[in-house]
Amino acid sequence: VLVFSSVGYEPMEIAVAGKTTVNASLVESAKKIDEVVVIGYGTANKRDLTGSITKIAGKDVADKPNTNPVSSLQGKVAGLSVVNTGVPGTQPDVRIRGTISIGSVKPLYVVDGIFTDNIENINPNDIESIEILKDPSSLAIFGVFGAPGVIAVTTKRAKAGQILINLNSTVGWKKLVDKIELTNAEEFKMLLAEDGVNRFNETGATAINDFVATQLPTWNGNTDWVDALTRTAFFNANNLSLSASTEKNRLYMGLGYNTDEGLVKNVKYERLQITLNDEFKASKAIKLGFGLIGSREKLPYGNAIGQLAQAKRVAPIVPAGTINLRGRNPYGTDSANYDYYYATPIIQNTVNNPLMELENNWDKVVDYKYRMIGNIFAEITFLRHFTARATLYADLSSQDRRTYTPLYDVYNPEIPGVDNVNTLTGVNQFKEEIKKFQQDYTLTFKKNFNDHNVTAVAGFTTFYTYLNNLTGDVKQKIGSNPIPDDDRFWYISNGFGDVSSQRSNSYAKEAATVSGLARVLYNYKQKYFLNASFRRDGSSLIYNPETRSQNFWAVGAAWELTKEGFMDGQRFFDYLKLKGSIGVLGNQNTYNTDYPYFPGLAAGATAVFGNQVFPSYAPNYNVSEDLKWESVKAIDIGFEFNALRNRLHVEAAYYNKKTRDMWAYLRVIGVNPTLGNLGSVTNKGFELSATWDQKLATDLTLSLSGNITTYDNVVTSLATPLPADEQFPNQTSVGMPIGYFYGYVVEGVYQSYADKLASPVFTEFAYGPGDLKYKDINGDGQINADDKTMIGNPTPDFTYGGSVNLIYKNWNLGVDVVGVYGNEIYRYW
Repeated sequence: VLVFSSVGYEPMEIAVAGKTTVNASLVESAKKIDEVVVIGYGTANKRDLTGSITKIAGKDVADKPNTNPVSSLQGKVAGLSVVNTGVPGTQPDVRIRGTISIGSVKPLYVVDGIFTDNIENINPNDIESIEILKDPSSLAIFGVFGAPGVIAVTTKRAKAGQILINLNSTVGWKKLVDKIELTNAEEFKMLLAEDGVNRFNETGATAINDFVATQLPTWNGNTDWVDALTRTAFFNANNLSLSASTEKNRLYMGLGYNTDEGLVKNVKYERLQITLNDEFKASKAIKLGFGLIGSREKLPYGNAIGQLAQAKRVAPIVPAGTINLRGRNPYGTDSANYDYYYATPIIQNTVNNPLMELENNWDKVVDYKYRMIGNIFAEITFLRHFTARATLYADLSSQDRRTYTPLYDVYNPEIPGVDNVNTLTGVNQFKEEIKKFQQDYTLTFKKNFNDHNVTAVAGFTTFYTYLNNLTGDVKQKIGSNPIPDDDRFWYISNGFGDVSSQRSNSYAKEAATVSGLARVLYNYKQKYFLNASFRRDGSSLIYNPETRSQNFWAVGAAWELTKEGFMDGQRFFDYLKLKGSIGVLGNQNTYNTDYPYFPGLAAGATAVFGNQVFPSYAPNYNVSEDLKWESVKAIDIGFEFNALRNRLHVEAAYYNKKTRDMWAYLRVIGVNPTLGNLGSVTNKGFELSATWDQKLATDLTLSLSGNITTYDNVVTSLATPLPADEQFPNQTSVGMPIGYFYGYVVEGVYQSYADKLASPVFTEFAYGPGDLKYKDINGDGQINADDKTMIGNPTPDFTYGGSVNLIYKNWNLGVDVVGVYGNEIYRYW
């Protein structure tokens, strides 16, 4: 009997008696415990690990209607929060196990080994798998980059012995739902008239009443402005891939073209992508290869969401259409074809007609982004158990954006006449380059000593990043011809602009880290597991030699109980493992300061010498001499099991992360603030995920999955609280969650003047019937700043997700759900 086995596949036994030829074809294991996962600087069988790693297959991302693969992870992974913006081509807000700092909270992305800060240019159809690394035993190997969590992406490789051509196309649509209900014109006019009556003795009432009496009839619109700006949007993805493999060479190539319309009219994102990789076996011991991911993005008009937010504030009495006024155009355009959008009434203050802004500006932007991620590697196996690998990486991107400010007016029926919204043309030009280079050198040792199994990795790595950008603008010369509305002239030196108005600004920054790392995976009899990781990072951004280099580490242990004799009699568990890990992780948070040890200079002060006054400059802040990177002490304890003949798979974990040495400012009145490690934050919670696979018939399978994660975020120390203000209510202080909402508690609305007199006096500003009534928190009979309190928390109590998949042969019907509970949302009206 021949026994065939391979990591990630179901074992197979074939009797060979009387046979001269044996054909074996292994089937991928459906068991979660047999998955091969990326762990940083290598891979491992999930059964051998002690931490919390979730693997998402590429096919579960490729069939979702998102150009950014991270958006398709929403609701699929316990502990992973993904909040999509709804704007094509923009990154979602992504957090792993809560908010660890008042600064950087974004996870690290690792694409085929290279560190990066986003994967927006990766074609979802070219992804083999995505791993989400959450616990200390899997994150410590990433050192100062690891604390926010890691999302590791592995792109597709050619399968051995196969030639495959794959073509697929997806088309779909999206529509705004649960839209905020707005007043119609009749309701608005009624409320406006009531407002004037209620405030007839107050400042501003005369203007309102005059408007109601004289100008209101001239505004004859009845517009739902959200409907006026939105649409049913379509998206389309087309992908072609070729993979070919021989005994020595494995080639994969993918091409993709995506278009994605926004919910706001005229917003459209386009992307062209190419993926290419090749592995060549020069001999049994030597392997060479390279990988390349390239993209060209045409970015959409960027102000659409702001205009949609503004639409909720525009009075419905403003018509959404245009009006043609013959002979009104002062710029020489054929007046018969010159249409004016309506202005907004005087009562709207500075709110402009958002449709006018959208229609006049959406096609006045040319914005392209180019990106290339590449790697080349050599791998040598020697002395049977050793593998040395050297890899060089590059991540190069550039963006070129040109924006034209056109001439346009609006029609104002109050005058009546034409209001000048913009009377001078202009051009803004922006160029940016980002270059990242990385090199990894690793040595791996793998051997089994009877019942002892050891995999050890040691390595040296460097990472360098450089950014520079250039911004410039020019205006039309007053009294001269406008800059043409033609993108051939949308440059700073266009021959039409006023040379004296040309302005430019440039900026650059760079940083580097040098690191050494080591990891050991050990198990005894495949039932007792020990993982240990260590990394030392040195950074160019930390100037103090004493704190420039920092150590990060983790230790994890696990016990597979189902391999113990005392579990032989039970029939419920097919697999049961207890696991836990502890470690110290790093967070490279510069707190919006590119060179933290070298603050910029602030002008505005003066110094007097004798009878002369001189301008003086002072640093924006002082720096604590022992400033170092933030560190997170993390604990992860959990279990996982398969049960009921492997139909049920469950994973659960408790996590506790305490951010120490958090960067913050100490602020004292009259003294420059001091930047230092002056805060700490605790994040803790529980994760639970479960999957049930049920075979209903020979070719029919039902798969159910769900997950839930709880969050508890508390600031445990902070040098100086970050206060809220009248416009932005987010506040951070000790004993409270990061960024909680601070303000007055609303108890109702003042119904009458008598209601006002019978209530506690509000001392902050004038108020009357129709205004919000606030709660007297301290019971002193008046309402003032002392009555402000916590009115909301942006961190949810828990998030959840689930999916149902019905699979019949090659057909799959799937439904995904995702939700969040317990967080408040503050709307900036």
